[in-house]
Order: sequence, then C-alpha cells, then structure tokens
Amino acid sequence: MNIITTSIFLILALLVFPMAISFSNVAKHMDFPNYVTSCIKSAFFISLIPLSSFFNSGAELMITNWQWVTIGSIKLSLSLKFDFFSIVFLPVALYVTWSIMEFSVWYMHSDPNLNRFIKYLLTFLITMIILTTANNLFQLFIGWEGVGIMSFLLIGWWYGRTDANTAALQAILYNRIGDIGLIMAMAWFCTKTNSWELQQIFATDNPNTIPLSGLLLAATGKSAQFGLHPWLPSAMEGPTPVSALLHSSTMVVAGIFLLIRFHPLISNNNTILTAMLCLGAMTTLFTAICALTQNDIKKIVAFSTSSQLGLMMVTLGINQPHLAFLHICTHAFFKAMLFMCAGAIIHSLNDEQDIRKMGGLAKTMPFTSSCLTIGSLALTGMPFLTGFYSKDLIIEAANTCYTNAWALSITLVATSMTAVYSMRIIYFVVMTKPRFPATIMINENNPLLMNPIKRLALGSILAGFFISYNIPPTTVQVMTMPWYLKITALMITIAGFAIALDLNKITNNLSPTKPLPTNSFSTSLGYFPTIMHRLLPLKSLNTSFKTALAMLDLIWLEKAIPKATSAMHTFTSSALSNQKGMVKLYFLSFLITLICIPLILLT
Repeated sequence: MNIITTSIFLILALLVFPMAISFSNVAKHMDFPNYVTSCIKSAFFISLIPLSSFFNSGAELMITNWQWVTIGSIKLSLSLKFDFFSIVFLPVALYVTWSIMEFSVWYMHSDPNLNRFIKYLLTFLITMIILTTANNLFQLFIGWEGVGIMSFLLIGWWYGRTDANTAALQAILYNRIGDIGLIMAMAWFCTKTNSWELQQIFATDNPNTIPLSGLLLAATGKSAQFGLHPWLPSAMEGPTPVSALLHSSTMVVAGIFLLIRFHPLISNNNTILTAMLCLGAMTTLFTAICALTQNDIKKIVAFSTSSQLGLMMVTLGINQPHLAFLHICTHAFFKAMLFMCAGAIIHSLNDEQDIRKMGGLAKTMPFTSSCLTIGSLALTGMPFLTGFYSKDLIIEAANTCYTNAWALSITLVATSMTAVYSMRIIYFVVMTKPRFPATIMINENNPLLMNPIKRLALGSILAGFFISYNIPPTTVQVMTMPWYLKITALMITIAGFAIALDLNKITNNLSPTKPLPTNSFSTSLGYFPTIMHRLLPLKSLNTSFKTALAMLDLIWLEKAIPKATSAMHTFTSSALSNQKGMVKLYFLSFLITLICIPLILLT
C-alpha cells in the first residue's frame, strides 16, 4: 500500500510541478514543451506500479488526508479513490497524452504561444485525473468544470477565426445544459443523504429517478449524446492535438465515466437503464448516418467518436459498466492515432482537409497511411486489434440481453455504418490515384511525428488484449451461445466493408446529379443544427422583436403622449365647455360678458 500511495503522489507531483514552473520566468528560458512531455512520460512509467500491484493483489486504495471545509453537517475532505476504474484509466490517459504532447511539439512548432498551449493541454489532463480519482461529488465537480473550461480555451485557440469562437461557445453552452443536471443531482444527494461522499450516496437503498436523471443529462451534455451532440463535430475547429486529446481520453468520456462511477445506483433503476439504452442507440445510429457523407476528414473521425460514445451508453443501458469502461480505454488509443494521422496528412497537404482532394497517399506517406488503416480497422472491430476486444464483447452482451431487440438492431446497423465510413476514409485517402497538386512536398520522417503515432499504433494493436484480460466479469456470460450470434458483429462489419468498397468504386463512374433527400439528410446533419441553431433562435427573436416593437408603439408612442394628450383635451373640453345646446348657458355667457366689460372699464 505504501508503494501505491508513494507512486500516486509522485505522479501528481510530476504533473503539477511543470504547471507551477509555467507561472514563473523559468519556463521562458527552458525547453518547456519537451520538459512537460518528459514529465508525463515519467508519470506513465510510474503509473504502471499501482497498475501491476492492483492486477496482482486486487487491492483498492482510498486516501483522505485534508479537510477543506465543514458546511453544516457536511464535511468536505480531499479524498482520492483508486479503484479498478481510476487505476486502469490513469496509465491509459498518461500514455495517450504523452504521445499527443510529443505530436503537439511538431504540429504547433510555428505557434508563438506554444508554451501556453502545452500548459493548457497539461491542465486538461490534470482536471481529467481529478475527475476520475474523486471520491466525493464536490471534487468530481471541480474536475468536471475543469475539463469543460479547458475545452473552451483549446477549441477556441485560434480565436481570430469566427468558426473557432463559435465552436468554443457551442461547447461551453451545451455543457452548461448538462451541468444543470449534475448540480441538480448534487443538490438532491446533499439534502437526502446529507453527504457528497460516494460511499454514503451508494448506501441509499432505493435511489430516486430524479437525481439519476440529472446525472444522465450531465453525461448527455459532456459525452455528446443525441440532442446535445452538435458541439462535438464543431470542436474540430481547434488544433488537431486538441481534437486528439478531447476525443480520446479526456472531455468526451467524462460523462460516460460519471455514469460508470454511479453504476451501483443506476443498476437498480430500470427507468434510467432504459433511457440510457434508447439514448445510446439513437446517438450511435444518428451520428453514424451523419458520418457517411462528410468530406472533412476530421469531421468523419469526430462523428465516429460520437457514435462510439453512443455505443458506450448502450453498454451502460444493458447494465455492463465494466464493458463500457473497457471500450473507453481501447477507444482512446486508436482514436488519438486517427486524429494524429489526419493532422499529419492535413499538414503535409498544405492544410487540405477534404478527402476528395487526397488519394494515393499509400506511396507518398506509407507510415501514416498504414497507421491510419490500422486505426480505422481497430475502430470497426477487426479481429485481434484493440477495438475488437471491446466492441465484440459489447455486441455479444447485447445479443444475450433480454431487453435489447430495438436497441440491438440499431446498434448492429450503426456497426455496419462504422465499417462504411472507415472504409471511405481508407479508400479516398490511402487508395486510388492522387488528387492533390503535384507541387506539394511531403515529408513524414520527422521523429516527433513518427514516434507518437508508432506508440499509439502499438497500443491500437496490443492494448485491447492486455486490458480485456484483466476486466472482471460483472455478470456470467451465456456459455452456450450459438455460432451465428458469436460472429454477428464480424459478419456485419465485413458486410459494411464490402458495401462501402462497392459504393466508393461506383461513385467514380457517376455523373453529377441532384442529391437525393436521404443524402441531404445526412449531409445536413439531420437538419439538427439548422433547426436548433438557426430556425428556433430566428423565430424566437422575430417574435420577441415584434412583440417589443408593438408594445413600444402601443405604450410609449401612442398611449403615453399623443393619445394621452388627445384624451386629456377631449375630457377637459367636454367638462369645461358651455357648448351643451342649452339656451340658458348661452344667455349666461352673454350676461357674464356684459357684466365683465363695465367692470373692466370702471377699473
């Protein structure tokens, strides 16, 4: 236990120390990016000590050593929880971030604020580690908000571009909606259990649906589930290293990780399980459809992330949190590598992101093309690559689940679509003939580019086997599974590859025609951004404008001055005038005049 505690505090010190240095003048006179990369590399190797210790002895650890504040009867302490989830996630996050940091030095070498960029990435990693190791909701909320604000700063890194600013605002606003759910759940647990410590919350016998719905809303915002998903593809406006870190082991998996943390409560609530199953199935299908017709290479990979997050939500919906966590860990390797390969290709082709203007890179960029292919195959669940060990188990678990007919069908369709858009990337980027200008100079032999991609390629091939070997079974699997259920995922994937290859070849011989409505649906992202970001705001603003204008006209410009003056004059003249049609009033007016004249003359 002492070795584990020492290792963990050494890791935290290695990550926090560069952050402290960055605020002094020392960072200006040193190679700060490489120093941070070395610190994360060292932290990764140290994190293998608690990992191997946990796999050998199964010992979990909880550290509570500093009390922050006491609010009434709630004691808030600095409490770290190192159980299966956080101990396994820590080396995965450090390994992926180590590679991304090294890649960032190559990708952002001309940026004048490289030190600040590296500091932001490091803060992103630290806040994610705070979130995963938190043993109370207050600490978890600090990490939760930390990854949110860092995503805002990093997505909007190139703040001179309007699209980058819009994307950063989208990310923060959609996550605000999710934060409402988390704050509601925290308030509920505070009043009902009088504590934010996870152990005391889990001790409640009959969890209420309301706080669990809040947690689901929080995860929907952070992990870009259907309804709160548009910010994820928009986040591609940030630099490619940001996309790689955001989509692999930090921001987007935070929502799924939150639900995994609360699985002792969620597993006893069928309403929330059903909601998660349906939400995940809709997300994985909808975003897979959107990915089919995208031409921006980063957008395709972004939608694939959203689709995989939907698959994780489906896994949680069939009450398999450990499988969802396995998919988080395996997904981190090949998704980070896909983004880094995409970034290398974009850089080499003079910032060209359209896959229709690529092609034939297998000969000019053989290493990057090979790694892109490995990552795409791992994403689709090719046997014995990393993605296979989680995706295959998830679909098998869904096959042997009792409540899965609708969700399983949609998940299988989405799995075939994963193969389609992955094959589309391989076909248009790696295969066929070059479609870019011949004057472009391509060089991929820089060690800062090759080494991190090589490491992640190794992880994309081997990591799934080592992690899945140590995942504890939550429920005993059906041992007499028919062969056709066993190979369902593989058959669907192969069918997707065959269809995609055929369709891609057919498109070479087609003449341009008017796009079909189905094509428009996918290309326009299901009309969701158009409706939510354009139509509804426009209608509400127009209504508000017209209402305000009408009220302004009615109250100020009519009632207050012209009509009020007119009404006052009318009332005064009717009240004071003697023009009533009565003879005696007319004679009286003459009499008054006759009396007044002599009086005036006499005076």
